[in-house]
Amino acid sequence: MRQLPVRELFGIDSDLCVPVFAQREEHVPEIDTAYRFNRDVTLAILAGFARNRRVMVQGLHGTGKSTHIEQIAARLNWPCVRVNLDGHISRLDLIGRDAIVLRDGLQVTEFQEGIIPWALQRPVALVLDEYDAGRPDVMFVIQRLLERDGRLTLLDQNRVIAPHGGFRLFATSNTLGMGNTTGLYHGTQLLNHAQLDRWNIVANLNFLPPQDELDIVVARVPALSDARGRGIISAMISVAALTRKGFELGDLSTLMSPRTVISWAENLQIFGDVALAFRLSFLNKCEDAERAIVQEYFQRSFGEDMSGDGLIAAR
Repeated sequence: MRQLPVRELFGIDSDLCVPVFAQREEHVPEIDTAYRFNRDVTLAILAGFARNRRVMVQGLHGTGKSTHIEQIAARLNWPCVRVNLDGHISRLDLIGRDAIVLRDGLQVTEFQEGIIPWALQRPVALVLDEYDAGRPDVMFVIQRLLERDGRLTLLDQNRVIAPHGGFRLFATSNTLGMGNTTGLYHGTQLLNHAQLDRWNIVANLNFLPPQDELDIVVARVPALSDARGRGIISAMISVAALTRKGFELGDLSTLMSPRTVISWAENLQIFGDVALAFRLSFLNKCEDAERAIVQEYFQRSFGEDMSGDGLIAAR
């Protein structure tokens, strides 16, 4: 492992240096050359890697929170494992459980480590995805990892695990522990404030500037890289921006994420029709009472009505 300046790796004006592994291994994410980094969030995550800070990235869905962490890990050759804390993840899944295995033809009971003890003993960045959807019993397991020493006690094994020097802990969340206040994120929980207080750094990731978003969509759908295609994508991003503003003002209950814009562009390649691809990618997800508003956004951005079945040619 060697220390490299952030200026060299990410082109960010900072004196921070970050460890980089010399070799890649199977748990290192693949580098996405089209990914665009947010400066402040990048520095926050890099501080987590460089100084072993516990970093939470919060923001609306589709802003690339988990991917942001993974893409930084990819450039550091740092192994990275994501765990989605949905309602089905239990304490036993994280810590481990006794399992019956065969030893010399005999069935014996053996403790099988969960993902936390496994990661804790390795140079791994563990990303707790959808952190605000975790069950209370699961969250109290995680709370111990947020302490400065981060030791984990396995009561059933009478064993204490000290974290590896290369272990790092990150989390992503749609809310900041206040639960489903907007009605957009069903299943999110109220988080213990004492636990939130243990996260050393909390970064907020918003949507990208329109030009950066356009560059990402073009990189994903190269067939739209000419002037005509860029014009179509620019109008798509305009629709997305209007839905985001409508959501902020309370006019809409959902919004278009960059992921949805990419799906729209990809579906355009399948159906050859901007409006049909829009209908299938986003409009059909909207509440009936809100579709007229979204169709108006489409008209304002493309200068055409969604006539009849909502079909207009991509031009």
